[in-house]
Amino acid sequence: MSAHDPNSPDAACAFAGCCARRSTRVRLIDPRVPELARSLTLFQYVQAVTGGRVAHIDQAGSYAPPTLRGEAFTVHPGEITLRVDGAGIDAAVVTRDAEDTVAIHLLDHQGRTIHRGRLLSEGDRLLAGLTDTIEAGTTPTAPPAPPAVPPWENGDQLTQLDAILTDGGLARRAEFHNYRAEHREIALDVVPAVLDHVCSVGLPIGVGVFAPSVMQASYGPVHVTDRTLGGRVFAALAHSSVEFDLTAVHACHLVRSTAAHGPTSALELDDEEGRCVAVITQFGMVGADVHGAWEDLASSLPDA
Repeated sequence: MSAHDPNSPDAACAFAGCCARRSTRVRLIDPRVPELARSLTLFQYVQAVTGGRVAHIDQAGSYAPPTLRGEAFTVHPGEITLRVDGAGIDAAVVTRDAEDTVAIHLLDHQGRTIHRGRLLSEGDRLLAGLTDTIEAGTTPTAPPAPPAVPPWENGDQLTQLDAILTDGGLARRAEFHNYRAEHREIALDVVPAVLDHVCSVGLPIGVGVFAPSVMQASYGPVHVTDRTLGGRVFAALAHSSVEFDLTAVHACHLVRSTAAHGPTSALELDDEEGRCVAVITQFGMVGADVHGAWEDLASSLPDA
């Protein structure tokens, strides 16, 4: 099952792919952070997928402790990095199917899988039995309300990411004329060219892919890129792979916000409903030469 595919016939089922008719066993685990973080970081070798039809990211490795909206954020090289809006995660389950595939699913309030981590080693599959469980039908004690997102109109890079995390960025995009930093719509067909360029010159980049209430991010050099005749764009990035369906991307915006090295550009890809499904940028502290090269590239991109 793909992560968060609203077109999937199982999309409305809170236990999509987990039903008894499919000979699958299900255990409910505590979806709150830090309880969820303790469960995820038990595992050493996981295939983690976030996204949907328009964009998705796939990475194998171990989890870094996920961070909540409003907390500090770092992309950990070689580790699966998640940022979550805890209020949007309704449940977490561990499933084991007839083929003995064991996976963790994070579910939103509509029962959709918003993140999936398939356990790849026998040791991890055994460790899955040690995750904190809750009784079926039990609602865990609600965590404290997350801090309000500071006004994004003059917020830094992390504020922009968290504004997207809350609702896909719909409210932000609707009021984007109030954004006080540089933003402009750019030609969508430059996205493959950007990936090809950073691959050819060895410029590392960061990519974040969003599903409702979850962002999975990776950072590093792009090793290879590819584009299909059907408009799908693929890139092997650091320890992950990312894929975009450009035929389903409605718009691409270049947005500058304050980050560690000053104004930093991000390419934001929106679906047809105006939700941001992915960002391509520089996360946090990077070399001054890397930041400068990225900003030179971003400045050269043509308007739509």
